[in-house]
Amino acid sequence: MSDKIKYASVRPTRSMNLLSHREMESLMDSHPEVHRLFRECALAVLNAGSEDDDPELLLNSFKDFSIELSPQSRGVKLEVRNAPASAFVDGVMIRGIQDQLFDVLRDIVFTHNKLSEHGNFDLSNAEGISDAVFRILRNAGVVKPERIPNLVICWGGHSIDRLEYDYSKKVGYQMGLRGLDVGTGCGIGAMKGPMKGAAVGHAKQQMHNGRYVGITEPGIIASESPNPIVNELVILPDIEKRLEAFVRMAHCIIVFPGGAGTAEEVMYLLGILMHPDNRDIEVPLIFAAPEEKPEYFADLDHFIRFTLGDDAAKYYEIITGQPEQVARLSKQGVERVKRQRRRSHESYVYNWQLVIPESMQQPFIPSHENMAALALNKDVPAHELVANMRSAFSGIVAGNVKPFGIEQIREHGPYQLKGDAEIMQAMDALLRGFVSAGRMKLKGEYTPCYELSH
Repeated sequence: MSDKIKYASVRPTRSMNLLSHREMESLMDSHPEVHRLFRECALAVLNAGSEDDDPELLLNSFKDFSIELSPQSRGVKLEVRNAPASAFVDGVMIRGIQDQLFDVLRDIVFTHNKLSEHGNFDLSNAEGISDAVFRILRNAGVVKPERIPNLVICWGGHSIDRLEYDYSKKVGYQMGLRGLDVGTGCGIGAMKGPMKGAAVGHAKQQMHNGRYVGITEPGIIASESPNPIVNELVILPDIEKRLEAFVRMAHCIIVFPGGAGTAEEVMYLLGILMHPDNRDIEVPLIFAAPEEKPEYFADLDHFIRFTLGDDAAKYYEIITGQPEQVARLSKQGVERVKRQRRRSHESYVYNWQLVIPESMQQPFIPSHENMAALALNKDVPAHELVANMRSAFSGIVAGNVKPFGIEQIREHGPYQLKGDAEIMQAMDALLRGFVSAGRMKLKGEYTPCYELSH
């Protein structure tokens, strides 16, 4: 049986199922770079369930893949050629993947044409960026006014072992039994596990409207293809807006073991929680790991305390094992958030009051120059240091799995990170632990994309 489907045409069933003729014309007039991005993200969606995190391997395996828009009076249609056969059953595209395909069209092409090119986004200041993130989420239908606080954001790595995956699934199951919805980075590993567990929990409670929200960005979707359980997919323009979407939508956050990307997410959130303007805002944060493998959070906790001080550890709770307790505390955290939002007249679906420094909102481009310029020193104010460490981990993720970062490493060699000797030694110990545990890449021997010096 062929590993490709030669031709298929699909219509939208949810996203973009009713467009005017002018809107369809704007889709057809998309810039070639936007179409290239759409093609790559669409291929990633059609490759759902892949156990590989090499975007170049995917693109090279499907060089003859094409996807074209066909506007008609009945609405837009997508014509797909030489797509992965795994996205089809008996020649018919899987419904969930079909929906995700039009989510990609909405976020990559429609949002770009309707909002970005027409100058309706003001990305020059913090308020404008937060407004842009909200409008993208609203356009995707993932923020709606009638929803009560119920969304638990789960972070964690795509490159984890079976024990950690099964643990994340057990936690998700306990959350599903308690009626909690799940949002993740939409990939495999610790992003798929909680969703899969929650789906079973929801089914046992006869809940038919469970939400499995996948939040991603173009630079990473090809290496972390959306898992098939995601029923609400949204693609933000870059990692910073993706992270902002996570924290503003979250009613509780659970972090499972991961690698550099998970460390980046933790540093981003700590940088926000440590901001003095956010001291009275509830953002429940739980680090959860299987009882048999506590080392990821033991190492991360040590790194946080050493670089940012013991006060930084008051923002999270570490739990090993006890899936029921993790879910129970998540439910309690969601209830606290609900009460606080009601008292402060804050939106249930988007935390506008949370202050995110503009320096953490502006995109960090992981060039060699920008990575080398990061100030990783203890004489830097804590809120700046944590933001710089977030950028350092972000660059390492880019060098590991993102096309731009991989190309940078190929052309210029490893990124150079410099800072205080003590911080560099602590970071080296943390990263070495990630490498030895196989947390940097899914397959093959890992070659570090960075060098540390002081």
